[in-house]
Formats: sequence, structure tokens, C-alpha cells
Amino acid sequence: MDLTSVIGIVLGLSAVIVGNLLEGSHMSSITQPTAAIIVFGGTFGAVSLGFPGKHLRLALAGFIEIFKGETRSGTALIPELVALAYKARRDGIIALEENAQKAEDPFMKKALVLLSDGSDSKHLRETLEIELTTMEGEKEAGAKVLEYAGGVAPTIGILGAVLGLIHVMQNLTDPSKLGSGIAVAFVATVYGVGSANLIFIPASQKIRARAKALVAYYEMLLEGVLAVQNGDNPRSIEDKLKGFLSESEKKSYVSAEQKSGAGSAAKAAT
Repeated sequence: MDLTSVIGIVLGLSAVIVGNLLEGSHMSSITQPTAAIIVFGGTFGAVSLGFPGKHLRLALAGFIEIFKGETRSGTALIPELVALAYKARRDGIIALEENAQKAEDPFMKKALVLLSDGSDSKHLRETLEIELTTMEGEKEAGAKVLEYAGGVAPTIGILGAVLGLIHVMQNLTDPSKLGSGIAVAFVATVYGVGSANLIFIPASQKIRARAKALVAYYEMLLEGVLAVQNGDNPRSIEDKLKGFLSESEKKSYVSAEQKSGAGSAAKAAT
């Protein structure tokens, strides 16, 4: 689970609720079903009209994904690619077909299949770059849906406020109806502005950030596979791929040889 996403949404909503309570108000004052129907129903309707169903599904999948923990790590990928380089040198490129069958990541699986099938470097690069472009485009499509929702929601909130005020104006002679009308008017604005700035827009930014990290990860994988195909020295491949890591990742990076060395030392100590 991605704690930053969970903490962000909980903290944002909690700040609004606690602030409201500290002002002496009650939860009932900001829980207006009518306002929620106007804002969220109107926003969903506008988004549904503005985007095809595929993009809506991508947006939902992207929103769910930002709460999941990141499973791909460049520091873990490099030793894996170095191991593939050693195996290719020892047993030949075709021996990597076994690794292709065991690979769980679809992109890794396709890269190793192309590699073991004897595809030339140009075809391999072009094929995988098309995959990356399509993947990035899908992530961006989902982000745009949420970003659009973030732009529409405040406007729908204003629409709800106007409807609430119309209701108030029509019932000036009946004081018992003034309170509910004014509540709907202001709460609709809160829902619209709050959902846009606390949920929709931040979520779209998180999807883009994750997409950028994912593309960088697969670019590393692509360069590693091409280096294996080219028959580069495994140590050279490792040094090259470390260039994709951030400074903090480089400091914490442990090579496959270092790991095996530490393991041997531990066995000797016992």
C-alpha cells in the first residue's frame, strides 16, 4: 500500500472536517445529500460526456493504483539484468527463453521473448518503444479524466449554490425552509472545490508521477536487454544501468557480487 496516497487523502479530508468542528459547527452542516447529488452526479455526467468509456475505466484503474505499493525497483532490476547477461554469455541468448517463460512482468516477458527469438536490435527497440508509448498514453488518458473532473467539480458546485439560492428566494415567506436552502447552496460549493483540490487534481498528478517512474523503469529494462543482446560485459551493463538510479538509490544499491560476497562471509563466520 502507498502510504503517501492514504495519508494525503485522509489528512486532507480530516483537516476540513476538524476545522469545521473547531469552528463550532456540526457534521450535519456539511453532510447534505442534495448537494452531493448535484456536485458528484453532475461531475460524473460531464466527465462521461467528455470522454469515451475506455478512458473512464483507465481513470478508475489509475485512481485505484495510486493506493497500491510500488512493486518495481530499479535497484532490484539491475542485478536481474546482470544475471541474464552472465547466463547469455555462458549458455547463449536462446537460453533466456526459459527466463521469458517465468517472467511475470508482461514487458519483461515480451523483451526476453524477442531477445531469445533472435530479433535484431532495431526491431527489438522499436517494438518495445511502441509498447512504452502506448502504456504512457493510457496512463496520461486516465490522468486527464481526473484532471478534467477537477476542473468541472467547482463549477458544478457553483451551479448547486445557485440552485440553493433560488430555492431560498422562492421561500422567503417560509423561514423554516431558508436554512436547508442556504445549507445546500454553500455545501455544494464546498463539495465542488474540496473534491477538486483534495482528490481529483492531486490524484491526476500522482498518476502522472507514477507513469513517469514506470516509463523510466522500463527504459532501464530496455537498455539492459539491448546490452545483453549486444554481448556487453555484465559489469559494464551494471555500470551503465546505474545511471538510471537516483543519488539515494545509488547509495543504497548493492550489486549481485556484493550480495554473494556478503553471503559467503556470513557462511564463513558461522
